[in-house]
Amino acid sequence: MPDISVLLPFVGFLLVVGGFAGVLAGLLGVGGGIVLVPAFYSVFQQLGYTGPQLMQVCVATSLATIIVTSLRSVRAHHGKGAVSWQTLRIWAPGIVMGAATSVLVANQLRSDTMVVIFACLALSVATYMGLSKDHWRVADAMPQGARRVVMSVGVGFLSVLMGIGGGGIAVPLMKLHGRPMHSAVGTAAGFGLLIAVPGAIGFLLSPAGAGAPPGTVGLVNLPAFAIIVAMTTITTPIGVNLAHKLNPSVLKRVFAAFLFLVALNMIRRAIMG
Repeated sequence: MPDISVLLPFVGFLLVVGGFAGVLAGLLGVGGGIVLVPAFYSVFQQLGYTGPQLMQVCVATSLATIIVTSLRSVRAHHGKGAVSWQTLRIWAPGIVMGAATSVLVANQLRSDTMVVIFACLALSVATYMGLSKDHWRVADAMPQGARRVVMSVGVGFLSVLMGIGGGGIAVPLMKLHGRPMHSAVGTAAGFGLLIAVPGAIGFLLSPAGAGAPPGTVGLVNLPAFAIIVAMTTITTPIGVNLAHKLNPSVLKRVFAAFLFLVALNMIRRAIMG
């Protein structure tokens, strides 16, 4: 266990990151995990933990926090009439199936492979957020039949592999199929819960390898979980309120640039070891 004088600055950093992640989860529907995973990875590495499943610990801990964040976000968005419960019911089976399968796959991967996967998917999300236009459409209604099954499984699978709540994938998907931004963000918060619960349970039941940070149960680090949840519980409703007052276009592009740099830095770390 690191000395308290070393540990405290990192606790403070996680508190700030948790607050930021909560606001983003409510404001943009991208899921706080897209910020939390690289933050956890950086903190754990700086504290000297470089076990073979370090990235899995970061992803698992992020998913555990998203359970709480999504509950708060769904409740707040529901109060504003922005959650499509019919969409959640129809898409739930495929999302849960994809999430559970992703846990099994993630447990077979090396930590540095997970880092590269996260970074590449994050670059894709950042590129879309930075370049997308509000009028872009591929259809006027959500996918049905086999397309819906494939897409719902894909949303669950890729989101767990990244440790995100699905908003980074689900919001663009719904926007491209004609859903208004507020409805897409609110419904994506519900997707986050469908993704995070089976994902977190699966990782809790997975054995941690050597070198995991202290307080790790399965692959979920409980101290980091507690710090983040303490902040996201407070700040997620703030993000929801801002989402219904502000035009998020400029914020999306600023965040896209930030995410692009974070992803490139993670690739650099994975390559350089």
